[in-house]
Amino acid sequence: MIFPEFDPVLIQIGPLPIRWYALAYVAGIVAGWWYAAQLVKRERLWTPRRPPVTNLQLDDLVLWITLGIILGGRFGYALFYRPEFYGQLFTGDGWGQRLELFQLWTGGMSFHGGFLGVVIALAVYGTRNRINLLSLGDAIAPVVPIGIFFGRIANFINGELWGRPTDVPWAIRFCNDTIRATYNGICPAGDIPRHPSQLYEGALEGLALLIILSLVIWKWRMLKRPGFVTGLFLAGYGLARALLENTRQPDVGLENLPLGLTMGMYLSIPMILVGVWLIWRALKTPVVAAPPAPEPEAKPA
Repeated sequence: MIFPEFDPVLIQIGPLPIRWYALAYVAGIVAGWWYAAQLVKRERLWTPRRPPVTNLQLDDLVLWITLGIILGGRFGYALFYRPEFYGQLFTGDGWGQRLELFQLWTGGMSFHGGFLGVVIALAVYGTRNRINLLSLGDAIAPVVPIGIFFGRIANFINGELWGRPTDVPWAIRFCNDTIRATYNGICPAGDIPRHPSQLYEGALEGLALLIILSLVIWKWRMLKRPGFVTGLFLAGYGLARALLENTRQPDVGLENLPLGLTMGMYLSIPMILVGVWLIWRALKTPVVAAPPAPEPEAKPA
């Protein structure tokens, strides 16, 4: 199959291009915000406990999460895949190269980095507001696959993060006039058929994981066990990502890592281990009612 002539830019408003990739982030955050709001306002899902946050607190939390996604995604990408970006801060040739780490518009985001950014944001917000961190994670983890789905579709439209060479009937040649124009007349993926690994990830890490977590929440009411849903997300994503790494082309310079594993596999293994531990812990811990919510501090007259 020939890669369709997708334009990464949906619309150009003067000098400002509105890209599908940016819209994927917006769509994921807005849809995730809405879904999380549905979860926290349905107290029966959390019984005998209570939702960890109110809808008003969730509105505040969205900003923290957004910053965690963007900063964590970019800094994590540089740490895991382009560590030279950090060195360029001090030794770069000109300000353009020195500040390449902060040039989000040039592309380069890491899911694992964004995930760590969100974890830090949740930890800081939860600690400051005396919120149970495991329950807070349970309110946010189910919405993450929504953003993953939109993000992988945007990766496909951009013709990036393609798969390994293959001869399966649905293989795609990630090469067209738009890609050639973007990369000075060449196609970085070559003119060979490859796995559409972006679509695999959108389907398995996105839609399938969303359905599994929704069943666990809405049918089996596992939000009553703090940490179970978070653990299932971590283990589910880690397993799906590790499996699909076998169809995804390794990043340049990271093709021959020890044990034949990829960077994505190495970063997913800790997620699997922590996820399994959280599931075990949640099933082992008795379900008890949450303590009364702390009284709001009295404000001086």
